[in-house]
Amino acid sequence: MSQNQKPTAPAYAAYAVQDGRKGQKAYWTRIGRLFDHDDGKGFDLVLNALPVDARIVIRREEPREQAE
Repeated sequence: MSQNQKPTAPAYAAYAVQDGRKGQKAYWTRIGRLFDHDDGKGFDLVLNALPVDARIVIRREEPREQAE
């Protein structure tokens, strides 16, 4: 993202996913965001960390439910 572009809300979140032990759930750690380009032809992937022993999964960003 260049300095003259306005940041927009991320369209997707990036996660490092490590498989759990047999019968256990996988461990998901949020490591970044994916932003749409204004022209709709690409994305910017902004990572805060890189996994060493996990796969990267990109998921559509879901709004968080607010606590009542």
